[in-house]
Amino acid sequence: ISPFQVYIIQVSVGNHQWTVKHRYSDFHDLHEKLVSEKKIDKNLLPPKKIIGKNSKSLVEKRQKELEVYLQTLLLKFPVTAPKVLSHFLHFHLYVS
Repeated sequence: ISPFQVYIIQVSVGNHQWTVKHRYSDFHDLHEKLVSEKKIDKNLLPPKKIIGKNSKSLVEKRQKELEVYLQTLLLKFPVTAPKVLSHFLHFHLYVS
């Protein structure tokens, strides 16, 4: 068992589709920046869990919660995503 979980995210923009991989700590770092720079609700990110963090059911639940988190962020910024979010989702590599 890996000491940390990597979440795989499918991103689709127009005809472009790609995958990005991030640990929960990456989501946390993104969230901290968005809270301070864009005044995002600090409670939007699913909480960090310590006990049983690598159990299959918790990983699947958190995966869904993180997907909802990202979808919510993209709805908040329908025209232009903040630079930190665009970088997190690798827009710079796939969308011109």
